[in-house]
Amino acid sequence: MATQLSEPKSKAQGMVISWEALPDDFWLEDDPVENTGQPLLAGALREILELAGYIAAHMLIASNFGLCATINGLLTIKAPDWVYVDKVNQIIHDRKSYTPNLEGNVPAVVMEFLSDFKNEGYRGEEYSSKQTHPPGKWFFYEKILKVPVYVVFDPDGGLLEYYKLDTNGSYILELPDSNGRHWVDSMGLYLGTWQGTKEERTGYWLRWWDAEGNLLPWAVEKVELERQRAEQERQRAEQERQRAEQERQRAEQERQQKERLVAYLQSQGIDPNNLPNM
Repeated sequence: MATQLSEPKSKAQGMVISWEALPDDFWLEDDPVENTGQPLLAGALREILELAGYIAAHMLIASNFGLCATINGLLTIKAPDWVYVDKVNQIIHDRKSYTPNLEGNVPAVVMEFLSDFKNEGYRGEEYSSKQTHPPGKWFFYEKILKVPVYVVFDPDGGLLEYYKLDTNGSYILELPDSNGRHWVDSMGLYLGTWQGTKEERTGYWLRWWDAEGNLLPWAVEKVELERQRAEQERQRAEQERQRAEQERQRAEQERQQKERLVAYLQSQGIDPNNLPNM
């Protein structure tokens, strides 16, 4: 399957893109992880979706995972920090790479996490529109794969850049809503930033919110919520027990008072049974 880029004013005009499977003996090198925080960020995003029961078998959610395309006969592989594909043709549990269109849908969301990695071969590629082989990530996601949503996140400063592909096939920066979040249409969720501590990392994180604006919790947060609910239930049960005990004591006091009154009336020669309300 091949497509032809046909933008008259684009330097990419005449570039042939084909979607070909990797040879079985192809050695897919792992891109270096730029810092220890990036796997935590990617894992935290997936963890939330798993706990919410969002992930289905036909989806593909991965990090540092090879996205493949063949451009003018040259294989190109990019490994985004996080990628979401809403539907793949075949469920493969040990998948090493993914070729859009050939193996399923084009990724709906791709994310890159910025770092202070100093190697010039990697720093800044998230914004690179370089078209010659190997092309920059920006160009690859925008013009080759045509990913609808491209997210660039700075974990240190907390800046979330949310780009959407417009009708002209170019990324446009989208401003967040009044809550500082972005609605991800393909996922039916909001994406935004959150500041705090998880897994001994303190800083900014990417988080998911549901359509009603409720923050989807991590496992540790769910455990804490359950603990708080259990404690509230224990306190409620204790309050009920105390109220029941107070009611029992009040009833006992009334019984004793009535017994004393009956005894007094009888001592005065009065039959309590002949009195009203006795």
